[in-house]
Amino acid sequence: MESQKQVIERLRTAFRSGVTTPLQFRLTQLEALLSLLEDNEPQILEAMHKDLAKPKFEAVLSEVDLVVNDLCHTISNLHSWMQPSYVGKNLATKLDDCFVRREPLGLVLIIGAWNYPLQLIVAPLIGAIAAGNCAILKPSEISKATEQLLSALIPKYLSQECYAVICGGAEETKLLLENRFDHIFYTGSQAVARSILQAAAVYLTPVTLELGGKCPCLIYGRLDIKAGAKRLVWAKFFNVGQSCVAPDYVLCTTEMRDALVPAIREALEEFYGPQAQQSPDYGRIITDRHYDRLMELLGKSEGKVVIGGDGAKEDRYMAPTVIVDLKESDALMQEEIFGPILPIITIESLDQGISFINQREKPLALYVFSDEPQIVTTVLERTSSGGFCSNDGIVHMTLPGLPFGGVGASGMGSYHGRWTFETFSHRRGCMLRGWGLERISMLRYPPYSERRLGWLRWATTAKKKGWGGCSVM
Repeated sequence: MESQKQVIERLRTAFRSGVTTPLQFRLTQLEALLSLLEDNEPQILEAMHKDLAKPKFEAVLSEVDLVVNDLCHTISNLHSWMQPSYVGKNLATKLDDCFVRREPLGLVLIIGAWNYPLQLIVAPLIGAIAAGNCAILKPSEISKATEQLLSALIPKYLSQECYAVICGGAEETKLLLENRFDHIFYTGSQAVARSILQAAAVYLTPVTLELGGKCPCLIYGRLDIKAGAKRLVWAKFFNVGQSCVAPDYVLCTTEMRDALVPAIREALEEFYGPQAQQSPDYGRIITDRHYDRLMELLGKSEGKVVIGGDGAKEDRYMAPTVIVDLKESDALMQEEIFGPILPIITIESLDQGISFINQREKPLALYVFSDEPQIVTTVLERTSSGGFCSNDGIVHMTLPGLPFGGVGASGMGSYHGRWTFETFSHRRGCMLRGWGLERISMLRYPPYSERRLGWLRWATTAKKKGWGGCSVM
């Protein structure tokens, strides 16, 4: 069995050979990845169910189809993405070819997370392949069944010289991070992200961090309460709340809360029946440790449980839970919940709600529910977040054309569709010069004079209208 260093050296040698550069190689690998998903969908769904009791419906939507759509979008557009982008020129560079060329970075490391164990490995991999890189994949050891499946399937379908899966826990990841990579792409917690940044700093390795945080859902003004409650419940309790973009808490007026809670209760019963534990459409908490953490948070809360609050550790089942009458200092408001607990905080005005959001770290996603466009626009313009969606939750991240990523404490960098290709590409500014216009070039040579400086500034300075050029030769 190869050591980590041997695997890394093998892949780096493959990259240096130039094998990953041609368009046809990239397309062949992307099509092989598509075959992997299509040929093995039953096994993928079975692994998801073993890890998270994830319903087939949710697994197909969030793991298989989302990745397949991204793959098809990339395959269809890759040729155009790889073309050089020509830029505007000034008089001094009029005869030159000036363009941006996308080039692969080299050997990249992709570290996945357990909550969407296929999507969060394969979606970044699509862009890494499309951009012409070699890649090492580190799936989460917590979602054991999916980790084992990926480690078996990736070498079967993709080039073993260019792509590898390394399994293991925290110790193996720590050892892996001691090696040099050309980019590190990590999805997970802020605590681990800090360790990854420290490791990357040794080699000045660029990183993409897809983290999380407390994603607020601000509900204000006129609203179809029943429709709003259904969309909120779906977004919050999809994958049992174990989503980095799930609404973490709700901000609304007292009147809205009093109308919303019964509507949430009705939506929950419609979705999962009177006993969610018996529903085949409601998943489970990933491990006993994660279950204990959620129950401990719930126990520390001084809020009032109005829906749910119970669970069964032997089944890792936690009921959909709604809590009201919380203070800002409540235990549930101190960290990302990442589970099926929905606190509702009351506000007296839209300004107060916006201020509440802005006083905290910038979230990965921000949701506003309102039938009044001016309210939606006001929240959009006066807040900052990784992504934004009005009158729904999570769905904004399913569109390949939109960048998905955090800002501030919720992460850095973005991906999905072309954005993943750009993340794993170096944008190389290129100028191909000939020997024309030498009389202009002569203006920059010593001995210097005021007259030459004046002519040079005229030839190189950007004009107010249209594309100008750089004022430095």
